[in-house]
Amino acid sequence: MKEQEQNNYGRVAEAITYIKENFRKQPSLDEIAEKIHLSPFHFQRIFSDWAGVSPKKFLQYISVEYAKNILKDKQATLFDAAFETGLSGTSRLHDLFVNIEGMTPGEFKNGGGNLSINYSYAESPFGNILVASTPKGLCHMAFADNNKEALKLLYRNFPNAKYKQMVDLIQQNALFIFTHDWSKLNQIKLHLKGTNFQLKVWEALLKIPMGQLSTYGTIAKQINIPGGSRAVGSAIGDNPVAFLIPCHRVIQSSGTFSGYMWGTTRKAAMIGWEAAKTSVER
Repeated sequence: MKEQEQNNYGRVAEAITYIKENFRKQPSLDEIAEKIHLSPFHFQRIFSDWAGVSPKKFLQYISVEYAKNILKDKQATLFDAAFETGLSGTSRLHDLFVNIEGMTPGEFKNGGGNLSINYSYAESPFGNILVASTPKGLCHMAFADNNKEALKLLYRNFPNAKYKQMVDLIQQNALFIFTHDWSKLNQIKLHLKGTNFQLKVWEALLKIPMGQLSTYGTIAKQINIPGGSRAVGSAIGDNPVAFLIPCHRVIQSSGTFSGYMWGTTRKAAMIGWEAAKTSVER
C-alpha cells in the first residue's frame, strides 16, 4: 500500500472525527472539507477512493441512528441473519475461514516459552499494523500508531518467546483481508493466548457478519451467560487480534459507539468502511 494512501487515511480519520462530533447537524461536504483544510473536490475524491462511497453516504453509515437501526432490525436474529447474507465477496463470515486454536496450558503459563514468533509492520486502510505469528498461526495483530510501543505490548504478552522480525505467509494471508475478496482467501489460523472464557467470547465475535453490529448483552446471551455484559466487555477489551476478530462491531445497547482500545475514531472508520463495502455488494 502506497505512502500516499496511508496519508489519506490520516485525512479521512480527521474528517471522521469531525463527522462523529457533528453528525446531528449533518455537515455539508464544504463544511467537512474546510475543517481538514482541503478543497471540497479534493476531499470528495480522497474520501471516495478510500471508502468506496461519498462522504455524505459514509456519514449515514457511522451515525448513531445507523447503529440503532441495525440493532433494531437485526438484533433478535443476528446470528441467523448472518447465514442469509451470502457466502461470496466481503460478506463471507469470519467463522467460515478463521479458526482459533488456544495455546497449551504450558505456553499460556510461561508467557510463550518455547515459542518462536515472527513479526512485521504493515499498512492497512486504518493505519499502521504490527502483525505477529507462530508456526501454528497468527498470534497478534494490533494497530501501531507508535511502532516501539506496539512492539512493547507484544513483548509483554509473550515475554519468554524468541522473536524475529520477518514477514511470513501466515502474516501475508491475514493481511489479505483488507485487499482481497474474502471468498478467495485461504483459511486463517489464529494461535491465541487466552482463558477458555476469552476464547469463547472471541469465537462469538467471529459470528458477527461484516456490515452488522451487536451489543455486549447480545454476546453474553449467545455464550449462555445472560447478565455477563461486563465480563464480556473485559474479554473483548483483551482481544489480541484487531479487525480479524471484529470487536469493533460491538457497541452499547443504546446504539452509541463505546470505547475501543485502538481509538473510537478508528472504530467508526471500520464500521463505516465495512458498511460501505457490503452496501456496494447488495
